[in-house]
Amino acid sequence: MTVRLTWVQPEDLIGHELRQAALDGRDARAVEERWYAAGGSAAPRRAGAGEPPAPPRLRALAGELLDGLALLESPLAADEPTALPAIMAACPHWPGPPATAPPVGRERLHAAWLGRAAGCLLGKPVEKLPLAAVRSLARAAGNWPLNGYFTARGVPAELLAAHPWNRRSATTSLAENIDGMPEDDDLDHPLLTLLLLRRHGRAFTTDDLARLWLDELPAGRAFTAERVAYGNLLAGVEPPDTARRRNPFREWIGAQIRADVHGWTRPGDPAGAAAQAHRDAVLTHTGNGVYGAMFTAAALAVAAGGESDVHGCLAAGLRVVPPRSRYARAIRLGIDAARAEADFDTAVDRLHAVYDDTHHWVHVLPNAALLAAALTHADGDFTGSIGRAVSGGWDTDSNGATAGSLAGLLAGRPDALPEHWTAPLKNRLATSVRGYDRTGFDALAELTLQEALRP
Repeated sequence: MTVRLTWVQPEDLIGHELRQAALDGRDARAVEERWYAAGGSAAPRRAGAGEPPAPPRLRALAGELLDGLALLESPLAADEPTALPAIMAACPHWPGPPATAPPVGRERLHAAWLGRAAGCLLGKPVEKLPLAAVRSLARAAGNWPLNGYFTARGVPAELLAAHPWNRRSATTSLAENIDGMPEDDDLDHPLLTLLLLRRHGRAFTTDDLARLWLDELPAGRAFTAERVAYGNLLAGVEPPDTARRRNPFREWIGAQIRADVHGWTRPGDPAGAAAQAHRDAVLTHTGNGVYGAMFTAAALAVAAGGESDVHGCLAAGLRVVPPRSRYARAIRLGIDAARAEADFDTAVDRLHAVYDDTHHWVHVLPNAALLAAALTHADGDFTGSIGRAVSGGWDTDSNGATAGSLAGLLAGRPDALPEHWTAPLKNRLATSVRGYDRTGFDALAELTLQEALRP
């Protein structure tokens, strides 16, 4: 038997890098012609590895071509820097430090943890499914617009056969079998960020995060850009080159899902939160991938301060993103679509028309547009926020988690969240992160509060 390790084999990476080159405006036609003439395949549409594995000669060629593609300059590079000083220089409304940091309470942080978990759990069973399948499964159960966790009850067998639930999640994330919060990388990474801050404080470095991952993150629990960067670390590559070497996923959503705790622990300080998120993100991502983390951290920092509504939080997030970048355009597109359409499904269709033919479902840009649209359209309502974020497809669990985090902060306390979302969590989180398995969300809120109060 052959071990098909996903997201790392050169023959699987090359197709994704060619796709990213097209998005960046890099001329990769000669490389593309050479790859396909040699018998190479396109990137897997939804999975992390193609079948069958490539023969040695084709794998060697893929590695050679990946290194060549890295040398091609993007005409968009000037508008999408990765270094923090250049990002700050590109942002005309970069926020200043707060005169006084507003307090953040344990109850608000508890609601944020619960909201992130509930939103993630809602999206887990339909992760990787196309938009039409998400809609069909929910409608068949009488759960549209989404108002509760997905269920197989009442769904015709032929529909379930046509659109099977996510294989890893079906046994733990449908309404009929939820028993606490199951493990997910969208919760593992916030735990790792919390552990990072507890060990190193706000002055942590990217190298500190790299060492923490090697100590505490099982390699099999890292995906896409994180898995490539992890492998680069094991090969002796130093950050931030870990984000660039043979990493076609460097502008996907991974860094964005790691940003929450940076925002939660910097209430009222979007610039400080964004700077922390930047040091985290550059281990694995560049450009728009980094902006996803910075935007999310800044928006959550404002929400943690309790001094703005959801629209103010989104505006604050945009202030730390270069305005000419594709990420900023995606956020503005999502907001504009939500404001223009009374029916959210119509807004979602507009976004899919823009991104479906060009971007992978885990790429940060379509998911950023959808997240912004969902939060704008829901206007702060918790159920509306996570329901809309998941109902739009693409990376359903990640978008649901971030939407739930922000909406939970704005709700301000756990009992402000509907019980049908929080009760199934049973105040219990499963994780591979040592020392945190089966930890309660109330205990995590207390630990997070300690880091928020640390000078």
